[in-house]
Amino acid sequence: MALAFHQQWENLARALRSLGAQEVLFAGLLAVAGFAFIGTLTALWQNPFFGRMTAVAGYEYVLLAAQALLGGMYLAVRTPICAAKAAGSGGVLGFLGVACPVCKWLLAMFGSGVLLTYFEPIRLYVGLFGVAALAWAVWQKMIVRATLTSQA
Repeated sequence: MALAFHQQWENLARALRSLGAQEVLFAGLLAVAGFAFIGTLTALWQNPFFGRMTAVAGYEYVLLAAQALLGGMYLAVRTPICAAKAAGSGGVLGFLGVACPVCKWLLAMFGSGVLLTYFEPIRLYVGLFGVAALAWAVWQKMIVRATLTSQA
């Protein structure tokens, strides 16, 4: 068991070393664009497009940064096989973790009482679960890449 875990880390390190400068730059650009887009959409900062009804908690910036970095890496690294369902669900859950708990579209579906009573207390955990799902998708993609580079 320990040997397999150690081998997984070696495969991950091999996959990271195989990244080219173009992929790293593209991942960075996607991360910055994702951070700016989602942060503006969820109104983590003042902007003329969207408003926020509740105060921004400090953890939302950290969740957004992790989500943006992992999303950029997931999109930039090319492999023939990917964990698209995990990445998609991780992206949605991560978005819900940083979004205003009483956003108009959530408010229309559930009502403010339900959202503030039941969703707000677990919003951090929803966001963390989303980041974990996205990290797992990136991990799987990197393991596939490491396997392919070791066979080449």
